[in-house]
Amino acid sequence: MKRTLMMGTVGVVLGAVLAFLLLLGFRLVGSASRSAEPAGQSFALKDMTTTSAFADGAEGAPVLAAAPAPSSPPMPVEMEEAVADSFAGAPGGGGKLRSANIDMKKTDRGGREEPNEAPAEGSAPSRAWFPETFLFEPLVVTDASGAATVPVRVPDRLTRWRVLALAHSRSGAQAGTVSGFAGTLPTYVDPVLPPFLRAGDSARLAVQVVNTTDAAVEAPLKVEAQGATVEGGSRTVRVPARGSVVEYVTVRAAGPGAVAVRATLGSADTVVRDFDVWPTGRPVVKQRGGTLAAPRTVSLEGPADAQAGSERVRLLVYPGALGVLRSELAAAGGREGAADVAYTLMLVGRSPELLAALGETQSAEALKALTSGSAKRMAMPPQPVEGVVDVEAMRKVLAQATQRALREGRAPDVSTAALLAEGALAHPDNVVLSRLGERLAAKVAAAQLPDGTCQGGDGWTLQRLLVATADCTRAVNAAAGTPEGKRRAALFTAKATGALERNRAHVKDGYTAAALLASGAVTGSLKDDLRTQVRDAVKTRDGGTAYLPVEAGVVDASGGTPSEAEATALAVLALEGDTKAPLADLGASLLSTYAPALGWGGGRANRLALRAVVSLFREPLPARVRVVLERDGQVITEGTYDAKALREVLALEAAAPGSGGAHAWTVRAEPAVPGLGFSLALAAAVPWKPESQGGLELVVKGPTEAKVGQPAEVVVEASTPSGLALELRHGLPAGVQVDPASLDALVAEGRVSSWDAEDGAVTLKLPPRGAGEPFQARFRVIPTLAGTLQGGASSLKVVSRPDLISYVPPTIWAVR
Repeated sequence: MKRTLMMGTVGVVLGAVLAFLLLLGFRLVGSASRSAEPAGQSFALKDMTTTSAFADGAEGAPVLAAAPAPSSPPMPVEMEEAVADSFAGAPGGGGKLRSANIDMKKTDRGGREEPNEAPAEGSAPSRAWFPETFLFEPLVVTDASGAATVPVRVPDRLTRWRVLALAHSRSGAQAGTVSGFAGTLPTYVDPVLPPFLRAGDSARLAVQVVNTTDAAVEAPLKVEAQGATVEGGSRTVRVPARGSVVEYVTVRAAGPGAVAVRATLGSADTVVRDFDVWPTGRPVVKQRGGTLAAPRTVSLEGPADAQAGSERVRLLVYPGALGVLRSELAAAGGREGAADVAYTLMLVGRSPELLAALGETQSAEALKALTSGSAKRMAMPPQPVEGVVDVEAMRKVLAQATQRALREGRAPDVSTAALLAEGALAHPDNVVLSRLGERLAAKVAAAQLPDGTCQGGDGWTLQRLLVATADCTRAVNAAAGTPEGKRRAALFTAKATGALERNRAHVKDGYTAAALLASGAVTGSLKDDLRTQVRDAVKTRDGGTAYLPVEAGVVDASGGTPSEAEATALAVLALEGDTKAPLADLGASLLSTYAPALGWGGGRANRLALRAVVSLFREPLPARVRVVLERDGQVITEGTYDAKALREVLALEAAAPGSGGAHAWTVRAEPAVPGLGFSLALAAAVPWKPESQGGLELVVKGPTEAKVGQPAEVVVEASTPSGLALELRHGLPAGVQVDPASLDALVAEGRVSSWDAEDGAVTLKLPPRGAGEPFQARFRVIPTLAGTLQGGASSLKVVSRPDLISYVPPTIWAVR
């Protein structure tokens, strides 16, 4: 169904022209809506221009290209929230999310749906693309005459569009304007659809027919739906001149999924709109994760009593290492202390290597120039560009970390010197930092005892001494870039190796064995022996991720108990190159324990985890990666990453009927890519049952019958423990809106702390109550949709203990 949306030049005249800036012609042209207001005007913008176009009344910031809804329906809001909670800590989850399905709609390079195939001769083209904003061009450079042309495709929405244009010259002069145009049709049809229905709902929907001509129109009207049944969908309508009529049809939604409603008015207009049908049961979500270094097979057990059509599976694939690195670079500089300063220096110094391996060439070159002191000579963008490291921010971070390192490195103890040396020496082209690193490495080398150990003192255990010696060895070896440093490192390592060999029998735990291996001081049979010990100590969680536990009494070089993330990172470094080691599973554990605000928990853990990430994901990513999801060997969905998408998050979602019970789910990448992580979620809905926990008792009384446009009353009663803040969520049928005044009155009375409404639910925050004090509240709602409609379940939970929750099953409303 090809849209023939033709319009001439859409133009705007600048209302203000600066006296010193002659603004020449800027033209905005495109295949706009069917007929528009007379055009022929033109922009007058020079040099660099920002242009956006959006519907009158649209809210929110414009976007580059508003993509249509994916052809596979999204999960209902309750399932969406449950799945989102399970993905909350996924690295890279803050990146762009693009949806890919088996039957994806064809899109252009801007992300917009391309026109459908040409309609049959004599029929009306279908209108099916309805974004509120369709253009955002942040940088348009004009030609020598000051003119530029921006081709656009105007959506099928019949409305008035506003165009905002801002311009500035290279000398800094500025100007701008707002103008608009209207898109309409002589005669058109517009079905009024709800944002959602629930499975089993029967709704009476309005279909408006509008005639903008001076003569009456009589034409056949046909309404049909894919995914639902329509009653009374065919009739003939007569619309008076300059008038409109409203017809009604009944839509019955049998099961969950997407419903596409197609309304056709003779040969004058055809419009396709869609909405989602939600399952009516309680959402249940099972989730697993890992990396795609090899095909991953996990067991997910779906509920045996899942409602028909409610089982859906979602696979998120994210650039794990790249997401972590971007997040850490954004947070760099906000952490203090010697360990954190050392980590920040290492982060900035090692980032070019990993960014280049992950395909971020521009960012890698920018940071490489920064760390070598040549960033000022590079032609960098005047402002941060999405996907590119903010070099100016990194310059400030590096300068701040350098100052802190110089302060910490004035008279450091051996432990601090060992921490700072490795970070400072990650900048060999920076004269200040390389000299600081050399001096600190020399201090560490001078602290080596005749027996080959390093540091030590009263109360030190042998286990701590061996780990400290390993830290010192790493620091001294980091300074082996000069002839003197190479000689010093060889001598230090030889002595340390002797000390470690003599004390091998006292290494009883995997963490200490991993620390010795990661130091680079062990070779030969001793290395093989320690690797076996580390492999035997590694544990595997359900879902496939592996980790190295920290045994009781084990400490790091500072005397503190190391975190599991630190131990796992050491295991990666210790087992690098070991074909028997579960390196990919250890990497998956590192990715899953990463938190954007804290990294892996502290400077010591962060510096080891960063080295582990570089070690695991140093191989360049392929240009294209095919991702396949199978259940019991049968393909459920698949998608393909291209070179650009490898910097984003890929979302694959599909229906998964028959997933009850245990099934083997396999996720694979072709080719295998260690740098990609995944989260797999199986969602389903099961029948609601009354449930009470923690002394929470909830009763909801809603109307069984109501009228469209007439307020109805909802009563909620609860018995709760005293002194607890609560959250009460009440599910509403489709088309039912809350009366804000009645809810504001509850807040004014102190019964409710705050409230929030969304499609299908209203949430009340309840303040703590006294002993034996019950809760009761009444508020009004207004139905806007007639039919037999199911509400959602209601719940009451303790804010501080989300696991304590009570449910009330949904009810059915008859709205006339």
